[in-house]
Amino acid sequence: MSDSLRNKVVVVTGASSGIGRAIVMESASRGATVVLMARSLDKLEEIAAEAQELSGSAAFAIKVDLGVASEIEEAFKEVTSKVSHIDYLVNAAGFGKFEYFMDAPMQDATSMFQVDVLGLMYMTRLFGRVMMDQRSGQIINFASMAGKVPTTKSAAYSAAKAAVIQFSNVLRLELKQFGVKVMTVNPGPVYTNFFNIADEKGDYVKNVQAFMLDPDDVAWEVVHYFGSAKRELNLPVSLAVLAKLYNLFPTIGDYLSLEFASRK
Repeated sequence: MSDSLRNKVVVVTGASSGIGRAIVMESASRGATVVLMARSLDKLEEIAAEAQELSGSAAFAIKVDLGVASEIEEAFKEVTSKVSHIDYLVNAAGFGKFEYFMDAPMQDATSMFQVDVLGLMYMTRLFGRVMMDQRSGQIINFASMAGKVPTTKSAAYSAAKAAVIQFSNVLRLELKQFGVKVMTVNPGPVYTNFFNIADEKGDYVKNVQAFMLDPDDVAWEVVHYFGSAKRELNLPVSLAVLAKLYNLFPTIGDYLSLEFASRK
């Protein structure tokens, strides 16, 4: 354990499991005060207790559904009543469904955008204003490699994550003058319960074993770049290279995606 985040406040959405939970624990291991946000309060309270024991600093559990604007507003008020400043906002909440767009209910696409894009944007707007007033802070938005490299059965999800990437790029420019940094994290597949919804049959998980990331490793990478001017964190390296090659050779990229990366 280090004290590199002692007296720092880290707010994490999607904190009840997966990458969000891992970032909470990694931050706590470095002494941070952590604010955990998700829909499951019972899970959050258990994790908050672990984090507080690990860090020796406060840990707060706050229930919120990112698909409901009024809950986001109430959660923000609760956070700002408990802490005097915000150093890092990690927007790690989100979900996806892998299905052919023409066959999928439009409600699935609507729900994904409501949570993955609009909920993230609203959360960012509220906490970002606090950081602007402070003239300091960092916003870390989780997008995905899916927002960079297209694969079949992910049209709505990929569109949502591409929106997060571009939103973050513009926000970075707008907040630079206020001393607020913005970093986008684009992970490939990660061993989390994300696939319980996205890939119910388990076919995709079997086909991408070679690229699967451990959430604790992702969390370490993210927290490592807290306070840095890094624009994007693309994981793993192999998929980051693929994303660059796709931009350079899109026709070949389409072929490779259909042959190797679209096995959902």
